[in-house]
Amino acid sequence: MLYSAANPEDESQHLLFHNQFVSAVKYVGWKKERILGEFPDGKIILVLPEDPKYALKKVEEIREMVDNDLGFQQVGTKCPSQTKTFLFITNDKKVAGCLIAEHINEGYRVIEEPEPEGSEREKVMFERQRAWCCSTTAEPALCGISRIWVVSMMRRRAIASRLVECLRNNFIFGSYLSKDEIAFSDPTPDGKLFATHYFGTSQFLVYNFVSGTHPKAPKTDSVMALDS
Repeated sequence: MLYSAANPEDESQHLLFHNQFVSAVKYVGWKKERILGEFPDGKIILVLPEDPKYALKKVEEIREMVDNDLGFQQVGTKCPSQTKTFLFITNDKKVAGCLIAEHINEGYRVIEEPEPEGSEREKVMFERQRAWCCSTTAEPALCGISRIWVVSMMRRRAIASRLVECLRNNFIFGSYLSKDEIAFSDPTPDGKLFATHYFGTSQFLVYNFVSGTHPKAPKTDSVMALDS
């Protein structure tokens, strides 16, 4: 958060922001945890809609903090009763990663554009800044990732990849999701880069996490811009 240290109002807002963040990422632990994976640097737990109120309250607190960090509007999932939340908990009991998934019926393929010439740094900058387009032709999809987030100081440690792997193993009982059955909500620039890296293609599926469908488009259109 950018603020002016000489401005009392800015300092007050910064302190409020800081305290909310610290409170959200703090994890005291629960007697009954649904642990999906354990790693040298932490563990992944799953929270379901039927879990105790204290667990759901914590998830809501984390979601609000994640939405602020990602720049999302404070919008809930379209079907809370079918939402699954995956949390990466560090060994020092901090929430370092969060993935919120929901059931969907369809997604829309991102349309690949020619990669510009230049250095790797220039290509990354281009990916961060450009608006992407996706097809208006629906494709079947089962799982929508409405949010995926990793705290800034813990990125580049495969936390997001491990969260998605746990999702694929545990979203539908007894089934392992293929990559073509998963769609992302309109991703941030970092989200685009992660999805392209994880799926091995820039033509992954996206969906509208507010309604679970694609925004309406004129019948004459074959593509639609994807917010960056």
